[in-house]
Amino acid sequence: MKRSRAITALGAGFAASALPRITTAQDTAAALKIGVTTALTTAPLYISDRMGFFKDEGLTVDIVDFVSAAAMVAPLGAGQLDVGAGVISAGLYNAVSRGIHVRAVADLGSDPPGYGFQWLVIRTDLVKSGRYKTLKDIKGMTLSTPAPGIATMSQYGHMLKSVGLTLSDVKVIYMPNPDALVALKNGAIDGSLLPEPSPTIAVKLGVGVKVLPDDAYYPNQQIAVILYGSNLLGADRTKAVKFMRAYLKGVRIYNDSLRNGKIAGPQAPAILKIFSDTNKQLDPTLLADVTPNGNNPNGQMNMASLNEDLTFFKQQGWIEGDVTPAQLVDTSYLDEALKTLGTYRKR
Repeated sequence: MKRSRAITALGAGFAASALPRITTAQDTAAALKIGVTTALTTAPLYISDRMGFFKDEGLTVDIVDFVSAAAMVAPLGAGQLDVGAGVISAGLYNAVSRGIHVRAVADLGSDPPGYGFQWLVIRTDLVKSGRYKTLKDIKGMTLSTPAPGIATMSQYGHMLKSVGLTLSDVKVIYMPNPDALVALKNGAIDGSLLPEPSPTIAVKLGVGVKVLPDDAYYPNQQIAVILYGSNLLGADRTKAVKFMRAYLKGVRIYNDSLRNGKIAGPQAPAILKIFSDTNKQLDPTLLADVTPNGNNPNGQMNMASLNEDLTFFKQQGWIEGDVTPAQLVDTSYLDEALKTLGTYRKR
């Protein structure tokens, strides 16, 4: 696997040159370009690569860091990116409405009870001073999220509603999750809804306190998905199914190691090392403390949650035209892959 560490540009102005490219002997294998964000949800992709599942399918992958999944939409549609891995967004629905060839093809991350991996993190000094005692104290605070119109904003909506507040009661600003840790340290923000491992890193650095997991107010949300762009949705269907098989094998290894809200099963040490090795700022000891996300080992997505979040996006005025989750989702690659893999059975 090659990994490009650069953060890419946002929006439709994304150019081919924004995807870092280093020519090596691996290029003859026509590596698939995969867009990711810094979140534990991407672990199955690294597992599939390190454990040789992509290689078994005759594939090589080139992983590229993005600010958010919203930034992946344009390059996916333009054929500059093959696969995206990130949260559901209004931008995805708008892209589909405009005829851009991008589809959600498999689950990447959800928050079933006990696996609330996105935490409300409040700045440590605000907790120590008593400015923050309960969730109602979030009123008037400045919070962050990576991009507008993403699934995390729906989480904010649910969380605030649970204590009688709305989005108008807080100020939400946009920045990448790694930058939010810096902003917590220097006081630029009061808190953030962050996916693991960022909340655990915030605690370790002493800049934030984990106060509330997302499964406490919006369990089973379909937060993140695997996206296919125009390349795999077009002539490369065989390659698309191969990728899906390899990816699901990684998901199943990951799922086998979930125990009581932690990565603690038989292959936990290997999984933690793989994710640590590919995210140099982390160490396996820290990762052992994170709350992992759920990931459906058969790849199915929660359509009820997708409908609920689309309704929220519409209420905020973020959706253009008339579009439905059924138009965004394409499970045909998943269905074909499962014909070979069979239905998952936990080990």
